[in-house]
Amino acid sequence: MINRVVITGRLARDPELRKTQSGLSVCSFQLAVDRPKQKGQDDAVTDWISCQAWRQAADYICNYAKKGALLAVDGRLQTRNYDNASGQKVYVTEVVCESVSLLSAYGNRNITPDTDPRTAGYACAQNAMSGYDYSSDPTLEISSDDLPF
Repeated sequence: MINRVVITGRLARDPELRKTQSGLSVCSFQLAVDRPKQKGQDDAVTDWISCQAWRQAADYICNYAKKGALLAVDGRLQTRNYDNASGQKVYVTEVVCESVSLLSAYGNRNITPDTDPRTAGYACAQNAMSGYDYSSDPTLEISSDDLPF
């Protein structure tokens, strides 16, 4: 049996972080995913897909993603049900995320290349190497006999 969901969409609202009694992070969020337009259709139809991430993925989403951010989600589809306060049975279908990628962190937040979680390491490396003086490197003397080819 295969239960695999891969979607890309924009956050419909800011993600909500909660903690379980044992201290695990869980994040609930909703992605807006446009269906391809059909022939003769004026507007695209948007699906609002409920998602749930756990542990480090939940902390990551809530720290760096805001409403409007573009996310890629890989996970599985899960259904559950519960009785609400008035005694009615409520059915929920959602994507339980196994991995989440932040494709665009530019929702409602001012993120610079230095603070963008996708490029922060690269920017730090570039800044560290920008002041290096390459002219002081010694020249290597290698004869053709030393080469393995």
